[in-house]
Amino acid sequence: MEDLRVRVATPADGEVIATVLTDSWGGTLMVGHSTVYDALELPALLAERDGEVVGLLTYALGRDGLEVVTIDARVPRIGVGSALLAAAAKTARDAGAERVWLVTTNDNLDALRFYQRRGMRIVDVSPGAVDAARSLKPSIPATGAYGIPLHDEITLELRL
Repeated sequence: MEDLRVRVATPADGEVIATVLTDSWGGTLMVGHSTVYDALELPALLAERDGEVVGLLTYALGRDGLEVVTIDARVPRIGVGSALLAAAAKTARDAGAERVWLVTTNDNLDALRFYQRRGMRIVDVSPGAVDAARSLKPSIPATGAYGIPLHDEITLELRL
């Protein structure tokens, strides 16, 4: 979409990032693969349309590549998620990383479809990982999207 742009977040964006994270995730703390992140402290990419923030991606860049910790499209089906993933891949390439990867949950069928259609592959399934994560973040619900019991983590990656 022509009027959609993605930019690197700055410290001045902290309030809007906190709002997006709280609206989408109930707060800024995220748990995945037995790791606790405060997504507010992570580097971020913001998608904007007509000066309004319509998407957010937070990430951690390390030896394993660029891990997408959160991704949120506040306006669906206008290319926000695709633009954010493309910008994350560019960020990873520019940093010399060999992959972009993320962890999602077994109930997240829409995300699994989205990621795979953009070239990501399932590379690991961790049965019971969400059950274990509840000890770190008790607010994780027992039932997820589509009434599916929430138990497992699924790791996807895009090789660069």
